[in-house]
Amino acid sequence: MDTLNDFNVAIQRRSPSVALLHHVIQRRAPDFCDNLNITSSNSQTSSAQEEDDPSLSGFISTLVPVLIVAAVFISLFLLLRRKFKRNYEPRTFLGSLRPQERSPALPQGMLNWFGAFAKIPDSFVLNHQSLDGFLLLRYLKVASATCLVGCCITWPVLFPINITGGGGQKQLNLLTFGNVVDKNRYYAHVFIAWIFLGFVFYMVARESIYYVNLRQAYLLSPLYAARMSSRTVLFTSVPKEYLDEGLLRRMFGRGLKNIWIASDCEEIENLVEERDKVAMKLETAETKLIKLANTNHIKSMEKGGQSNEALGNPHETTRESGSVAAKWVPTNKRPTHRLKPLIGKKVDTINWCRSELEKLIPKIDALQAAHRAGNGKFIPSVFVEFYHQSEAQSAFQSLTHHQALHMSPRFIGVNPEEVIWKNLKITWPSRVVRNIVTISFVILLIVFWSIPVGFVGILSNIKSLIALAPFLSFLEQVPPVIFGLIQGLLPAILLAVLMALLPIILRLAAKFGGAPSLSAIELRTQNFYFGFQVFQVFLVTTLTSAASASIASIFCDPPKAPTLLAENLPKASNFYISYFVLQGLTISSGAVLGIAGLIIFRLLGSILDTTPRKMYKRWSTLSALGWGTVFPVYTNLAVIELESFANML
Repeated sequence: MDTLNDFNVAIQRRSPSVALLHHVIQRRAPDFCDNLNITSSNSQTSSAQEEDDPSLSGFISTLVPVLIVAAVFISLFLLLRRKFKRNYEPRTFLGSLRPQERSPALPQGMLNWFGAFAKIPDSFVLNHQSLDGFLLLRYLKVASATCLVGCCITWPVLFPINITGGGGQKQLNLLTFGNVVDKNRYYAHVFIAWIFLGFVFYMVARESIYYVNLRQAYLLSPLYAARMSSRTVLFTSVPKEYLDEGLLRRMFGRGLKNIWIASDCEEIENLVEERDKVAMKLETAETKLIKLANTNHIKSMEKGGQSNEALGNPHETTRESGSVAAKWVPTNKRPTHRLKPLIGKKVDTINWCRSELEKLIPKIDALQAAHRAGNGKFIPSVFVEFYHQSEAQSAFQSLTHHQALHMSPRFIGVNPEEVIWKNLKITWPSRVVRNIVTISFVILLIVFWSIPVGFVGILSNIKSLIALAPFLSFLEQVPPVIFGLIQGLLPAILLAVLMALLPIILRLAAKFGGAPSLSAIELRTQNFYFGFQVFQVFLVTTLTSAASASIASIFCDPPKAPTLLAENLPKASNFYISYFVLQGLTISSGAVLGIAGLIIFRLLGSILDTTPRKMYKRWSTLSALGWGTVFPVYTNLAVIELESFANML
């Protein structure tokens, strides 16, 4: 404490503005400081203010409803999994999956499937699903093991020291180092910190070595090595003089097998997109016409009416009059649409779509023939296939061009279905500008997103907020359970909702930045989203929670800001206890239940899927995980885990 007082005196001596501000505040706002009992001696009476510490009640108020919700979700899952196999066991029977992609069927009992599921090794995911899924499972196990070992290292030693620290803290705040008064006790924290950090470094080094070996084994596995994409390298930002097959063959030598210089297909893409849109519209209209004709035919047969006579005047029918449908559907009941919303000309959908396809298909065929003949406009991207994977890796890791940003960035193992063809024509100057704009946008988004996230952090410390804003004193009159929900559960839910809105924005930003494939977009989204998670969920929430508890004290006694923040920062971990409970119980059980996917598949499918093609596509297509937004959430949980141990250290 003497050292800290000397530090404060030094601040006032070296920074006259701080002393002047302190003098002005004490002179002009004495009533404010007196009403809040905030003076320079307030640190000695802080223990009295902790008698009403709601940390434990807030934790209980969060845990109880979250447990109830999690129990309801798990119960619903156990009841629904046997009835809706398409939603909960699609990989066991879908014909659109290859045999190596399928999963073994589990017992159909209520609970007897747990044993069979637990016996499935993680290597099954690696061999039947993807490397990303396997690494996610391993990461979760490593993080859990680190947390368990950390508890075994820190709890037996530091809990007794912190609890008996004599700092006057109450409830969960007893467990933090902010409750320790005797500075000699901090030696225990130092030695335990060395041991725990040493274990963390060991785990990081161990997993890094394991990943290198796993990656080498995966790249050399027959399943991956047999793919053409494993031997094909995508070069972007290629100079015009290098868009020559002969020059590229001389550059890469005899190991080169095939070269595909990308061409500008924007016009073809637009026409193909328009053709597919018109074709789907035609298919929907014809399906609707068939269903309508069948309905009228059944009604006619039930009434014993004329089964072979057309409805309506045959002379007024269109060229569809010769079809079977024309016998049962009058002309004014055929599917129609407007060429422009509300004000456009109303046309017969089937006839219009057929006439449009007659115009579009010859144009597309002519353009495709021109591109196959090499008459297209080249763009600065080249796909180079090699005979062997080692040669492809050498080209991928080598410096291809002597000038910076030329023939770079390079990508290997790109699936053609994942290529963003419009981004292949981006030149290196445009890529630099796009990267600057994208990164600047993300930084500004992080900064301005701090406003709502900061409000969530303040909500997690309402007691201090009420002291700072007396008009909120009515919250003290609510029952303790409701108060605990407001301070414990509500901030965690609001934070989860705020973070759920970001992935869409970040993926669009990554695509604008020039990522040439869906995998590259997910990787960049992962980097952006992790930055958001650390800054918003961790830093901003922690600092605003601690600052809201000490802002009034700092306002009346600025030199003691380091002391006050040191006392209140450990208390901010109480919010993350509620956040962990919410993520570990409600969010995870909600992911297991998958109620949103079930509703979309059953309800929206019955409304929107009006053709056999749409029905089959919804039935056979499995939704994929967006790894760019899955990994950052759990990585940030590991960061918070280490920070929580730091509060004890």
